[in-house]
Amino acid sequence: MKRKIFRTLKAIGLGMIALLILFFSVRAIGVYINRKTPEGGINQSMYVEINGTEQWINIYGEDIHNPVLLYLHGGPGSSTSEFDYVITRKWADVYTVVTWDQRNCGKSYDAGQNEIVLTRELFLEDGKEMTEFLRDYLSVDKITILGHSWGSIYGANLVLEYPEYYECFIGTGQLVDSTDNERAFKEEAHFWSEDDEEALQLVEQLTPEHITMDHILARNALMDKFGYGMMKDGSDYNLAAAVIFNPNYSIADWVNYFSRDMSVYLAFFQSEEFEAFSIKGRLDYAVPYYNINGDMDYQTNYKLAEEYFDSIDAPFKRLFIMEDTTHALLESKSEEFSNIVHEIANERREIQD
Repeated sequence: MKRKIFRTLKAIGLGMIALLILFFSVRAIGVYINRKTPEGGINQSMYVEINGTEQWINIYGEDIHNPVLLYLHGGPGSSTSEFDYVITRKWADVYTVVTWDQRNCGKSYDAGQNEIVLTRELFLEDGKEMTEFLRDYLSVDKITILGHSWGSIYGANLVLEYPEYYECFIGTGQLVDSTDNERAFKEEAHFWSEDDEEALQLVEQLTPEHITMDHILARNALMDKFGYGMMKDGSDYNLAAAVIFNPNYSIADWVNYFSRDMSVYLAFFQSEEFEAFSIKGRLDYAVPYYNINGDMDYQTNYKLAEEYFDSIDAPFKRLFIMEDTTHALLESKSEEFSNIVHEIANERREIQD
């Protein structure tokens, strides 16, 4: 009996080892393929010293002579480098795309920074120094910014402060003012919940003037309940495969990823420094202004983004509305989003020619 149990356990152990070997062998092949540099293009990952810290970027493009686009992820603090290469590479035939894990998140995470107070001034200096590095490293005069969610308001602040560095601005899931955004959400949620006592109890937990975890959890629950959840449509690519075959993440990176302490970003999200990024009333842009928003996005209220778009003064502006689309427009409809990015790139070329 003992021998039979031993043989069974041994067989299970050998089977698990074989599966692990197969998994890591297949992963190694996928990673190797994704690490290849396109002929005539670029595929480089590196740490750059920015404002006294080491911050990670990847530069990927199919033609080194294409214009440069810096992608600003959302959050604040929600780096997407664990899977976003699948999305951003869809733009790499018309842009040299730079993905950047902002300070102290993603591959830029450093526990030694957890005591640093995050401020608007700090982020603007980070963005300025990263832009200056890219202009020099890639030998370009100006770059395009594409920012999602938090990245959209961060990017708008950068082009408003340093317009001489930027060719144009593309905001998606555009955030205008954090407090107005949460107030508008509460109004919408109250309307959705009119005859639903359970939902109305969640609405009562919303505190737009002071964002707490209870507020965030209640907001997310309400969006999910009424069909506006960020990932209601999933993704139009294989998210698991994107993670497994990520060319930029080693096993050590994944260990570091799951050991992060992101409380510093929650404190920033609740602070006056985050509110200071508001672009409400800041309407004069010296660069072309584009917006791509989903018509079901209430995480960053698309109606407020449209009102702001209508009010701004820019050398050129254009608004794209993606139908039946929530806040995860890059993930759920990456192909449609990519088509819009291509349209913008071609339009910029035509205007410049």
